[in-house]
Amino acid sequence: MASSDLKSAALMDQMKAHFSTDAGKAIAEKIGLVYQINIAPKKIGFNEEIYVVDLKKAEVTKGPYEGGKPDATFSFTDADFLKIATGKMNPQFAFMRGAMKVKGSLSAAQKFTPDIFPKPSKL
Repeated sequence: MASSDLKSAALMDQMKAHFSTDAGKAIAEKIGLVYQINIAPKKIGFNEEIYVVDLKKAEVTKGPYEGGKPDATFSFTDADFLKIATGKMNPQFAFMRGAMKVKGSLSAAQKFTPDIFPKPSKL
């Protein structure tokens, strides 16, 4: 992965490693959806870095999803994404506040919870 100024990039790298573990594979099997995550340094929609969290294949890749349409696409700022991923901000609350934008299936989006993220060792 290209280097990134986003703090979230470190989390994505941890997630990549997480999916190679049994715990990570179990989560992927349970959910089985594809999420595209657009993370902006400061303002949603500007200079976003795009990641795909593929819970069908249990992998994280950088760049837009190329296998058709992701089940759900999320847009966040770097700071809000970290808060949600570490469980400091409730995803529903973030959505209502406009801190998270969602496209695609809402039922798929509701399965996007802090449980899919590895417990952060140190960010």
